[in-house]
Amino acid sequence: MADQNGHRGQWTGCAVIFLQSLCPAVDLLSLYKDRERGKFIVFKVIKLTLTDSAGGLGGYEILKVHEADPFLGVEVKFDDAAACLQFLESYSSGAVRESLCQHAGRLLALTQEITVETQLKASTHILDLCLDKLELCLQHIHLSKPERLRDEEIERLEQQLQSQALGPVPQPPPIAQDEGPVPSNCFKFQNKVFEDRMLTAADVQSFSNGVGRHWKLVGRALGKSCRALKSPAIDNLAYEYEREGLYEQAYQLLSRFIQAEGRAAKLSQLVRALEDCKLTSLAENILDIQPRE
Repeated sequence: MADQNGHRGQWTGCAVIFLQSLCPAVDLLSLYKDRERGKFIVFKVIKLTLTDSAGGLGGYEILKVHEADPFLGVEVKFDDAAACLQFLESYSSGAVRESLCQHAGRLLALTQEITVETQLKASTHILDLCLDKLELCLQHIHLSKPERLRDEEIERLEQQLQSQALGPVPQPPPIAQDEGPVPSNCFKFQNKVFEDRMLTAADVQSFSNGVGRHWKLVGRALGKSCRALKSPAIDNLAYEYEREGLYEQAYQLLSRFIQAEGRAAKLSQLVRALEDCKLTSLAENILDIQPRE
């Protein structure tokens, strides 16, 4: 496949994913029309699913989310054949649907499992009918060129998502220089003192949502002091949860760290690992509610 191996940016294509919840209590179309809260949550579900299924944040962009009653239509432009092919593999295996259900259930705080019906189209071609021929699906997407630029509403939602991922920088009172050493139950980050504690389920969720493809780097940093994450444990995790996507790989990594370290799995260790990996914005997001007064 010459196109797939070519330079990034020379390959483009467009596909539309149609989504419909089969759970009576959840109407994705109605939720997306809710500008107060529902629209952003549904967009985040879609974005996280694409990140999982296309192998990261690059290689694609959402152009528009539109009403296609009873479906919600998501128009996606691909500019990397490899990312598009990975998405097709995830879609054909059912991983895209599983990821949608997982993220929707978590972000919408549902008490019951949600089932999502999907359909994938490129121009007039229904790709669900030829998923056993992924190269043909890739060709259909390549021949379907985007007819619009990214919608202004999508630009706004992307900015909102980015702002949420970065999180507000905590602003505790400055520590006076003559205040003495940091207490044993605290740690310093960016010249501010935070109370140390055991890692929580909320920490695991924030980490898994924000770390993306960098989860392996953080795992190796944590592995310096955790035998359970020594080589080849991280590569094994990557292989074992490859179909589930980046969120689940990151989730399993930190869960394994907590299981191995027990009460010694501290917030300070995760923050230090994130700092070592230059992921300070994610550390700030996790620390947002933890400044020591």
